[in-house]
Amino acid sequence: MTTVESAPPPPMRLRELVFGAACAAAVRAAARLGVADALGDTPMSAEDLAAAVKTEPRTLRRLLRALACQGVFTEQPDGTFAHTEMSRLLREDDPHSLRYIALWCTEPWTWDVWPKLDEAVRSGRNVFEDVYEREFFSYLNEEAPESAYVFNRAMTTSSRQSAEDVAELLDLRGASSVVDIGGGQGHVLASLLEKHPGLHGTLLDLPAVVGNADPRLREGGTLAPRVRIVPGDCREDIPVRADVYVIKNILEWDDDSTRRTLANVRKAAEPGARVVVIENLVDDTPSMRFTTAMDLLLLLNVGGAKHTRQSMVDRLTDAGLVIGEIRPVNAYLHAFECTVPA
Repeated sequence: MTTVESAPPPPMRLRELVFGAACAAAVRAAARLGVADALGDTPMSAEDLAAAVKTEPRTLRRLLRALACQGVFTEQPDGTFAHTEMSRLLREDDPHSLRYIALWCTEPWTWDVWPKLDEAVRSGRNVFEDVYEREFFSYLNEEAPESAYVFNRAMTTSSRQSAEDVAELLDLRGASSVVDIGGGQGHVLASLLEKHPGLHGTLLDLPAVVGNADPRLREGGTLAPRVRIVPGDCREDIPVRADVYVIKNILEWDDDSTRRTLANVRKAAEPGARVVVIENLVDDTPSMRFTTAMDLLLLLNVGGAKHTRQSMVDRLTDAGLVIGEIRPVNAYLHAFECTVPA
């Protein structure tokens, strides 16, 4: 029976850390093989699981044993394997599924850029373009359609799962209009409109993104009569006036892009308008192990960065916004409530 040990001594912990790639690869392999989907509520032997996912039983057992040591699946005394709370998150049908996020964080290109982290730290810029000779998103869309698909599914998953938390946090009573800047497919906007029946909303994002907006927002959707969909780049212009501007998880590009986006908000908004910036932080949060890792990945692929509380405050203040309350949305996100001064 495989056991999960806690608090190993420092030499053992460091050995575990330097084999972190093996752990990430094991999670990726299980997700791609569909092991969690094949395993139901009843424990199964490695032989039966292997038959279900078309693998060799002996090598699948080795994979499952490595994962069980991390709390992903558990090995029973009789040698069968069962689900844990973590392994269920790899199921595609789980309402809180992290399958596509797990795949996104372990896509093939990540294995090419992680070894060059020292170069990125030394230079302060991304190394992706050195490796692939093109900008990150151009590479995804033109050279790696499978990775682009995984990225879109992962972003949809993340947005959908946090949308209700954002809607629960924000009190929009008294507001008549809201715009979601760089809002992707509009899950946050949809949740806000469903909570506030008198609210009208605008979704602004790149044309290819809003073309796949949440069906509730598109023509014929339940929320469509109260929605305007605007294709555009918030770094270039924000042609929308609203009572509330929501900016979630997009101010992690290079500083110039962040500065231009916030300047465009100031230009578009009337005095007194609310600006709610929602971001992952790399300090003062229970999710630091995840967010600091994502921070390094952003450095590698686009030269961006996750924010500390203070760095976000500095950028918002430099943009001329008046910062009010800063509140956690959930374990991963913080909301910075701002207003546009007179």
